[in-house]
Amino acid sequence: MASSTSAAINEEAAPTNSKFRVLTASLVGTTIEFFDFYIYATAAVIIFPYLFFPTSTDPMTATIQSLATFAIAFIARPIGAALFGHLGDRIGRKATLVAALLTMGISTVAIGLLPTYAQIGIAAPLLLALCRLGQGLGLGGEWSGAVLLATENAPEGKRAWYGMFPQLGAPIGFILATGSFLLLGAFMSEEAFMSWGWRIPFISSALLVIVGLWIRLKLHETPAFQNVLNKQKEVNVPFKEVMTKHWGMLILGTIAAICTFVVFYLTTVFALNWGTTQLGYSRADFLELQLIATLCFAAFIPLSAILAEKFGRKATSIGVCVVSALFGLVFASMLESGNTLVVFLFLCIGLAIMGLTYGPIGTVLSEIFPTSVRYTGSALTFNLAGIFGASFAPLIATKLATEYGLAAVGYYLTAASILSLLAFLAIRETKHDDVNSQI
Repeated sequence: MASSTSAAINEEAAPTNSKFRVLTASLVGTTIEFFDFYIYATAAVIIFPYLFFPTSTDPMTATIQSLATFAIAFIARPIGAALFGHLGDRIGRKATLVAALLTMGISTVAIGLLPTYAQIGIAAPLLLALCRLGQGLGLGGEWSGAVLLATENAPEGKRAWYGMFPQLGAPIGFILATGSFLLLGAFMSEEAFMSWGWRIPFISSALLVIVGLWIRLKLHETPAFQNVLNKQKEVNVPFKEVMTKHWGMLILGTIAAICTFVVFYLTTVFALNWGTTQLGYSRADFLELQLIATLCFAAFIPLSAILAEKFGRKATSIGVCVVSALFGLVFASMLESGNTLVVFLFLCIGLAIMGLTYGPIGTVLSEIFPTSVRYTGSALTFNLAGIFGASFAPLIATKLATEYGLAAVGYYLTAASILSLLAFLAIRETKHDDVNSQI
């Protein structure tokens, strides 16, 4: 009797996180992570082909080589997911989130300090690839932890809404990244920008990391994981547990998230490259169009959370996959229309679809795994999807467009959307499940 009373008192006295701190910490962290990630994505198209690869290489080959370094991070992300997932399921969400943020932040600042190919030769792209590897490892652990921080602190009936907040970091990070390159291009000469100006966003990310760390270090452990610790139900090797006991959800979750990545990177990285190299748009003009269109991305994320709470995660995601598949059929005709308004509409539709698919995906992937392996399971599914859906998406799309025409890129998007739709059909609805009590 005494022990049960004591346990109740301890449970009652356990520190809790305020709603504001939880949502801010999950949003700020992912904003920083995605800002870091997107400045690389933009630079991989407009800067790195000229500064980090041999000048003898033709522009298209240099771009493809640069995009290959872009892909490295996506290959590293599952490794980061396994590493940080292990820590997150063993020692807790808070400490792991801090470590992931530092890994990503240090790698990004280092990119801004790298010498170019003209200065140190072949070592330059190798060091760039190494820093990109660090970015991938950090993001592999960041995203899942931020989602769990939100959803495991959410009241019943609000998990999709809380899980949406980390996702908002993506459009905010994209706006900050794109906006920074636009501002720099507007206030300095092209020569100065290519010489040293491009380094500013990478180095300045250090300030954002400091802010993120300050917020996260003030957090308490999530109630769901604290329950695992109290009951001493930690899994010794979470990765092994996921691979042996939850492999079905791992596969389905990975396939389900592929559409999210393909639609985004075709609408941003590929479209930017194709628009500026093949369709005659200037870098500034196309970035401006993308920047404004990103507001659709941001607006449709909360809408998707509302739909997921009302109609369920499964039904909402299936509907979005159908819309994405249809968008693939008009992809080419809109992008190569030659009409700036139609191209802008293309970007708005693509990024709105991204918002709709991205908003609930964090909640979906976290809810299909029990608390004891949730960090590892959700991180692995999301980041494996990144390999199949994003890492080589710009490369594949560029190859398809070059050899078979832009319509082939649209069919690629349609195929990815249908594949994800089939996975969502097989995933159970978790809207009414008490997932945080599932150890």
